[in-house]
Amino acid sequence: MHIIPIASGKGGVGKSLVAANLSIALAQTGRKVVIVDLDLGGSNLHVILGQMGSLKGIGTYMTADDVSFEDIILDTSYKNLRFIAGEAEVPGMANLKVTQKKKIINNLLKLDADYLIIDLGAGTSIDIMDFFLMSGRGLIVTSPTLTANLNAYLFLKNISFRLLNNCFPAKSPGGQYLTKLKKDGHSLQKVYIPKLVDQLYKIDPENSNKYNDIIKSLRPRLILNLMEEPKDAAKATKLRHSSREYLGLDLEHLGVIYRDDIQIKALNSRLPVIKYKPGAIISQAIFRIADKLIEEEDTVDDPLLNIDLDNSFKEAELEAETDFESRMEYLNDLLYTDNFSVSDLIETVKSQQYEISQLKKENNLLKTKLVNAVKSGFIV
Repeated sequence: MHIIPIASGKGGVGKSLVAANLSIALAQTGRKVVIVDLDLGGSNLHVILGQMGSLKGIGTYMTADDVSFEDIILDTSYKNLRFIAGEAEVPGMANLKVTQKKKIINNLLKLDADYLIIDLGAGTSIDIMDFFLMSGRGLIVTSPTLTANLNAYLFLKNISFRLLNNCFPAKSPGGQYLTKLKKDGHSLQKVYIPKLVDQLYKIDPENSNKYNDIIKSLRPRLILNLMEEPKDAAKATKLRHSSREYLGLDLEHLGVIYRDDIQIKALNSRLPVIKYKPGAIISQAIFRIADKLIEEEDTVDDPLLNIDLDNSFKEAELEAETDFESRMEYLNDLLYTDNFSVSDLIETVKSQQYEISQLKKENNLLKTKLVNAVKSGFIV
């Protein structure tokens, strides 16, 4: 079973939409797929999948003695796809006890499926990170905005710290060093992980080797969603550079998805976008990502990965150019047909205006930081 946890450092980047549509795309190839909503503080995956009504899910299983895990695995209207709901309304589900978390993980690992898609909540809680680390090849969904990329980087940084804590027991020399470091939260935020790893190796080589073995098998994959134009693809390259330089962690680029208001129309129709309009550019991007996952089926769980990560970023840039051209051709065709209504034009303009306003805000923020840095003497 290939386990694909899907996370994001920031909410609102389309993580659940990617999870739902990707699971259907994989199921359409004949693979047995189970998708589980582990955004336990705000589960809404059932809405995107069109699974309405009263659903038994993780919350019911954890709180009712007469409900087995098999009872909450639900069939969907899509062939080969089963679904486990999250139930955000059940109190306490957002903060699991260690025993509860282990119980959920153990049951998920026993599932009979080719793919297990895990839709996680946004942020860096311990529960989210531990579910993400069920696989070394989890997906990070982000967008081209500055805040989304910053939060994606912080998510990866916290994942690195989580692995360090797991590899160095509290009473080990390395564990004691990390405990001392944690007491000073300010220095912990500024720590340069490759340098920290070198220091840990000097005082605790045995556990350092364990960490190095695990980090080699950790190759998160990136999906850049909500793109507007090809140059947005450069944001993914910057994120990769930061991860390699400051975390000692490399990324694979799985693909790009352009922003499209058709997602909203599909959601209002209670249909995943690849079912609402399979020929749309966004749907084709999802199918393309599913194809890449299938191509990696023989190597995805191998700890000694031999994947050309550099080429994955070059390929994503090419896909961004190709999809942008298709997007422009589509809009141009609509302008000369009766299919492009006034309301469509208004929505398009509104969307562009919103993006421009967001860019202006980010630009002003960067200018303010630069001015403050100059005043403080950090930049001469």
